[in-house]
Amino acid sequence: MRLAFHISRILLEEKLLLYFTTMTMASVPKVVLGLVAFAIFWVLAVFPAVPFLPIGRTAGSLFGAMLMVLFQVITPDEAYATIDLPILGLLFGTMVVSVYLERADMFKYIGKLLSWKSRGAKDLLCRICVVSAVSSALFTNDTSCVVLTEFILKIARQHNLPPTPFLLALASSANIGSSATPIGNPQNLVIAVQSKISFGNFLIGILPAMVAGVVANAIILLIMYWKLLSVHKDEEDAGEESVVEDEYDSHRFSPATMSHFSSLNSQEWNSHLEAISIQNSPQQILRSRSIANASESNGISSNAFDSARISSLPRDGINGVPSLIKDETSPASSSATVDTLIHPSERKNNFILRWKRVLWKSCVYIITVGMLVALLLGLNMSWTAITAALALIVLDFKDARPCLEKVSYSLLIFFCGMFITVDGLNKTGIPSALWDVMEPYSRVDRASGVAVLAIVILVLSNLASNVPTVLLLGGRVAASAAAISKADEKKAWLILAWASTISGNLSLLGSAANLIVCEQAIRAPNLPHTLTFWSHLKFGIPSTIIVTAIGLTFIR
Repeated sequence: MRLAFHISRILLEEKLLLYFTTMTMASVPKVVLGLVAFAIFWVLAVFPAVPFLPIGRTAGSLFGAMLMVLFQVITPDEAYATIDLPILGLLFGTMVVSVYLERADMFKYIGKLLSWKSRGAKDLLCRICVVSAVSSALFTNDTSCVVLTEFILKIARQHNLPPTPFLLALASSANIGSSATPIGNPQNLVIAVQSKISFGNFLIGILPAMVAGVVANAIILLIMYWKLLSVHKDEEDAGEESVVEDEYDSHRFSPATMSHFSSLNSQEWNSHLEAISIQNSPQQILRSRSIANASESNGISSNAFDSARISSLPRDGINGVPSLIKDETSPASSSATVDTLIHPSERKNNFILRWKRVLWKSCVYIITVGMLVALLLGLNMSWTAITAALALIVLDFKDARPCLEKVSYSLLIFFCGMFITVDGLNKTGIPSALWDVMEPYSRVDRASGVAVLAIVILVLSNLASNVPTVLLLGGRVAASAAAISKADEKKAWLILAWASTISGNLSLLGSAANLIVCEQAIRAPNLPHTLTFWSHLKFGIPSTIIVTAIGLTFIR
């Protein structure tokens, strides 16, 4: 007994010595200044419109990085070296691919899946959970939330349903689904690059947890909002269905600005321009059509252009010919009348343009699938994404500036500043000291250790955001698990990816996807809706705890 007591005392003394040694790795002024710089970065990242310095997240990250260099916590050369180019390359490539997928109407088809043969509110909620999760895993959670928020508000309005449960389903399922792949969210990008886990192994390791998490999250939503979802929709005429479907076609988004604006689809352009052809020559029609296609491809709203063109048409027709506008509700008769008025050469040109469009969209989808296959085969993720992006740019065979302008360069700059700021905090020695205290209780080879590690990640992710948490803990958690076995090291990375991602569902401020859904819902034209902090928190606390716990049992 005495020998055991002496051994335990020696071990305790070694831990205390290690703790104080780690704490003294940096001088006191350096520690204090590093904490000040990181605190400023954290405040501006979590509250970008803080009254005393409302400069936003991107400028806030650069400001924190600058302070780290000015306070001499980190040298300029070290600051440049800490920027992770593979992560930035992977992020840039996936954003460009998302832009071209939007141009190829991928997200329009995803939106239509939400209302296709819907069997009621509960079916719609479950469908939103599945569609949001799958699209987030493939196209990032932020993009899915930007695109689908307004769609969901329109469907809820059509069926006279409260939007809150559907918006919560969108945001929470987007976070859960994004955990399954390295390209699903920013923190997974960091983990995939730092851990060198292949795309396929990452997917296999987390996919079962993601599926179980989506099912559990949908059940929680159904239980909490069963009464609201049981409200029968009012009787609606058949015309409203077509109106909502047309609204899907008119939906456009910009990943850079996260804003929506309406524009007519190509079919509507053809109908209006063909009506105008009664009083114009074929040459004028071609010029108008080229302007329309150019404006649509560049994402320019064309409502004003259409209104001006259509308003010039008399309601009684032109030169004794009945107006086509009156027959918009009868597509068959309208198309038949148009066919008799269009010159055969014009019909041939229309046919060729349509098939060119179909061929181009097919190529976009093929290149995207090829990128996913290459990632599954274990090729370099950054260069695979960049190669797919450049292939789409070359395939488009036009100036790529309009598409490249939609890339969120502010997010790339935010990452650069965050890399420098987090590395500066690491230089102070505080994260290492804190982890040394928690490390004995966070071993991934036992259930209690996994639970403690998950709790630490959940708390830090909601205090310091998930990406900085991954940057702070990633290397330390992996090193601790590697001392046990190689398999445990991989498991530790996957636990970090899962817990840091699901933690975003805890509160409205937990992830960017939540904030995007909230802001998009408030700004939605004609159907604004406010998703409050407390309504999200009431759902977020049980959902986060239950989904995290269930998912941890499936991670291998």
